[in-house]
Amino acid sequence: MSNDSITKTLLVAALLCIVCSILVSSAAVGLKPIQEFNKQLDTKKNILMAAGLLEADTDIETAFKKINIKTVDIKTGEFVTGEQFNNFDQKKAAKDPNLSILIPGELDLGKIKRRSKYASVYLVKSGQEIETIILPIHGKGLWSTMYAFLALEGNTNVVKGLSFYDHGETPGLGGEVDNPFWKKQWIGKKIFSPDWSLAINILKGKVNPAKAEAIHQIDGLSGATLTTVGVNDLIKYWLGENGFNPLLKKLRKQGEENG
Repeated sequence: MSNDSITKTLLVAALLCIVCSILVSSAAVGLKPIQEFNKQLDTKKNILMAAGLLEADTDIETAFKKINIKTVDIKTGEFVTGEQFNNFDQKKAAKDPNLSILIPGELDLGKIKRRSKYASVYLVKSGQEIETIILPIHGKGLWSTMYAFLALEGNTNVVKGLSFYDHGETPGLGGEVDNPFWKKQWIGKKIFSPDWSLAINILKGKVNPAKAEAIHQIDGLSGATLTTVGVNDLIKYWLGENGFNPLLKKLRKQGEENG
């Protein structure tokens, strides 16, 4: 067979493709543990960031030892235990009909359609007292589903921090959910009114600090109205009765009893 024949050329190309595929597959399998470790490390970093526990020189693994991971039944607000909840994957569970619920359209503020029945939440404690509660939240923006951690003080009302860790919003516009200056606005804001009605609100414009309701308000993202609406809606979903409100009520009652 001539070296210049079409058959030989195609054979060499096919063999080259097979060899390359094997190498790429082997690399993907070999790198998977490293990728998984880095993914978990990034999650821990964002949890610590939301909780205000991340400094420039912070060792993430050491700092994360302060975090107590709990799995909660979102509907009841009760913590659940069992082998099936070890390393619980909320994203994966949301796709499993046995582990998730379909959200009625009129209640689906975050436009996520389904949510897991359970969620991993993160607590920072001092003795028996809860100092910080970190909640995983997500919902639709303009172009993507946005994932974040929201940290509240142990009183379940005052925001300690907010950290978005996964989204596909437009850089410089909706992507400003990552802007440290915008996220800093959240610190110290109150989620609920004195009668524990949900009061947090992201405005289309700027907050007027002279008004009493400013304690519940955040500046909108300039030039990103739909992303702003998305963040506002997902916050209200996850802190409402169909989200983590049952858990927050129980933690609040527990704090009052311990106090």
